[in-house]
Amino acid sequence: MNQFLLRLHLTPGIGMKGEYLVAQWLTEHPGQLRNLLPVHISEIAGILPQHREKFERGFMSDKISQALARHEKESHYLTFFDPQYPLMLKESWLPPMILFYLGNLNLLNAQHLLSVVGSRKSTAYSEIVLRQLLPELVARDMVIVSGLAAGVDSLSHQITLQNRGHTIGVIATGLNLSYPASSQKLQQYMAQHELVLSEYPLDAVGKRYHFVERNRLIAGVSQATLVVQAQQKSGSLITANIALQNNRDVMAVPGRIDDPLSCGCNQLIQAGAKAILTAEDILDEYPSLATK
Repeated sequence: MNQFLLRLHLTPGIGMKGEYLVAQWLTEHPGQLRNLLPVHISEIAGILPQHREKFERGFMSDKISQALARHEKESHYLTFFDPQYPLMLKESWLPPMILFYLGNLNLLNAQHLLSVVGSRKSTAYSEIVLRQLLPELVARDMVIVSGLAAGVDSLSHQITLQNRGHTIGVIATGLNLSYPASSQKLQQYMAQHELVLSEYPLDAVGKRYHFVERNRLIAGVSQATLVVQAQQKSGSLITANIALQNNRDVMAVPGRIDDPLSCGCNQLIQAGAKAILTAEDILDEYPSLATK
């Protein structure tokens, strides 16, 4: 099963929705994997007729077999059907069928996870907020999830580590690459001592749509998402909206009404997101932590 799902994931033309449909079919038809031919896969995945032949040839090609062998040798990965695959992510919108990882996989199934997102062009306000909120959260064993991007993401990881907490980075490239380059050392450290996740194979560069897809993982692995400084139209708000679709809590740090980087957060609060002023405001959403 694992090799089949990895081969499927590495074959161009199926897409994350197609992979999910195939996984659903396998769930509903246990024991039928041996009889599943490429022509059947393309039908189940809903690949358009004009693209099916290309996908079916690719699925059985030597190129994909070589890529599969390389990933089996050089990477660690989880599939949707592995017992360690996190339940929170499995219950989210379009969960990935393959999760590549480096580091401590146990963090993925920690009891309390909080996703923290925000602007890549954050100001000193973000650092003030995070240094006020995160120490108390990590002291209660909360694992902080973010995207290893510039700005709020990197600050969240760094401040968590400075306070001897644990953190998970979700990236939009293959695990052997870093974007931005400024995050390379932090990513390497986290790959050795914390956890770094990606749904993209080795050597995959960070395309624009990868970051949108990556956001659904950040929102999917955690019980709640905190937005710290975000413009009106930003990836952080996409993450927040996905979290809402997953019926997860969304929280935001308010800011000045004339600050473009607080506009998104203020609008989230106006729409019903919880305004966060103290760490206790966050802990209240995690009852077992709030009572400690």
